[in-house]
Amino acid sequence: MKTVLEALRDTEKQYKTVLTKMTKSNGLTIAEWQLLSHVAAGFDTQDKLSDETGLDNSTLSRQLSSLLKKEMVSNIAVGRDRRQLIYELTVKGNDVLTAVNEQHMIYEETAFKLWSAEEKSMVQILLNRLEKSLSKQI
Repeated sequence: MKTVLEALRDTEKQYKTVLTKMTKSNGLTIAEWQLLSHVAAGFDTQDKLSDETGLDNSTLSRQLSSLLKKEMVSNIAVGRDRRQLIYELTVKGNDVLTAVNEQHMIYEETAFKLWSAEEKSMVQILLNRLEKSLSKQI
């Protein structure tokens, strides 16, 4: 029998494989999908996105450039020197984000369809507790 951490690792691998297929079929990476979600939530500047995601500026710039090329986001220069950029979803970006979110929701519903609300709640509580315990050891 696997240990708890081994089971979590294997589950995460399976989940990442599914997410990769979902996002790739919509022309995105997992990171780009997550970034689109943050832009949709109102984090519209690179500074705000960096604070929210914890990504460094070079990684964030690459991901935003990729989303611009794919026409998922647009940007508007603002400020005196026009160096600050405000990002927003394009219609295409919104459509793709909606499609991936719907696929993700269906996947999650399927994964937990035989679980009671109490079981899901208990797993959530236990995983949160595990996360806190592990973060204290770092």
